[in-house]
Amino acid sequence: MQIRELQNFVNGDYVASSATEQLDIINPATEEVYAHSPISSEADVADAYSAAATAFETWGDTTPGQRQHALLKFADALEGRSEELADVESENTGKPRPNLVAEEVDMMVDQLRFFAGAARLLEGKSGGEYMKDHTSFVRREPIGVVGQVTPWNYPMMMAMWKIAPALAAGNTVVLKPSDSTPVSTLLMAEIAAEFLPAGTFNVVTGDRSTGRALVTNPVPQLVSITGSVRAGMEVAGAAALDVKRVHLELGGKAPVIVFNDADIELAVAGISAAAFYNGGQDCTAATRLLVQEGIHDEFVAALAEYSRDNARTGAPLEEDILYGALSSADQLARVEAVVAGLPDHATLALGGHRQGTRGYFHEATIVANLRQADAAVQNEIFGPVITAQKFTDEAQALTWANDVQYGLASSVWTSNHGTAMRMAKNLDFGCVWINTHIPLVAEMPHGGFKHSGYGKDLSMYGLEDYTRLKHVMSYIG
Repeated sequence: MQIRELQNFVNGDYVASSATEQLDIINPATEEVYAHSPISSEADVADAYSAAATAFETWGDTTPGQRQHALLKFADALEGRSEELADVESENTGKPRPNLVAEEVDMMVDQLRFFAGAARLLEGKSGGEYMKDHTSFVRREPIGVVGQVTPWNYPMMMAMWKIAPALAAGNTVVLKPSDSTPVSTLLMAEIAAEFLPAGTFNVVTGDRSTGRALVTNPVPQLVSITGSVRAGMEVAGAAALDVKRVHLELGGKAPVIVFNDADIELAVAGISAAAFYNGGQDCTAATRLLVQEGIHDEFVAALAEYSRDNARTGAPLEEDILYGALSSADQLARVEAVVAGLPDHATLALGGHRQGTRGYFHEATIVANLRQADAAVQNEIFGPVITAQKFTDEAQALTWANDVQYGLASSVWTSNHGTAMRMAKNLDFGCVWINTHIPLVAEMPHGGFKHSGYGKDLSMYGLEDYTRLKHVMSYIG
């Protein structure tokens, strides 16, 4: 197999990096190295920012309608190459190939089309005389050049969540994908180059050192990252030294609260899919289960039985699998360490082991009888592991649900409207699903509280995060 030599995408074309060090890009399903990616230097990052700054002089001066036109063409081109994008993403992440177009490519095309239209609908306070003889109005403007960092769990879709609102608002972008999954993002930039001015969307590959250069460079006025809490804290700290704006979408530990009156069949199917899709490598994954004592034993047994048949893992082209390989050897080792380190009072209701000897596969796993202070309950595992706890009443469920450092997503499963609405009010999470878990739509915001970060992805709120406000006042007397 010939190993591909990747390059950065800057100013509308592929360019060689000045760096000599490279990263191995590995197919998680086979453990084979199939590409090399440069560890871009500070000079590479500076060149990308220079291209973005020059492009902003043009792109930032376009009308919303002009940006919409270009972004819709970009969306059409992505749709036209959806099979190619899915092939690339499956190879780079180990995800199942058959449903990747419908589950990810189609969604990101829809999201881009939403932001293309949303660019023409930005709102602000109406102009008027708020002081005698003076007329005031508010201008909503693009921020300028923005730096963005995306994770390895959804490389292609998270890139879209970053670039779509930024470009729609009139900004230009330098984006660093995760060190292990750059391939689909580079292809997206290549496709975009046909419709966007050179330098509008640039991609530099690399590791943490490249990420630090991206954040500390003086050119960007905003830095956005989707990643771990540790990475978010580092980005926020570095950005603060230059008073840059920061947009953070970090980890999660979603509580999934199942009351005695829940529809068990609906909840079992929904929670299993939402927990194990993408191998649980999702900050909103339904992996922290709280079940009321009246149905706890029955529910955990039913969830284990259902997941045994419907949450299978395997190679990307295998039939009837829900998820593929975990992203890396490190991630597999992390999940194995969590299971190996479970306390004595925990019991395995399902799974618990690596699957096979080649590829980073791990069985769907359910751990019961856990306690609130246990590390597996408190810390994000980011793998195919559900933890289960038994609660007595609504007050205890709420206390335990909120008793983690994260605040991104949650769900409540009940047939009682009052219970659902009380929980929705009091859960300290940026999203509360009721009798479902994990659906996302472009029109609604996604973002969390506490250590899950701040700022919103998707929706008009996400678009506004990539703008700045300017007050203009004129004396008319």
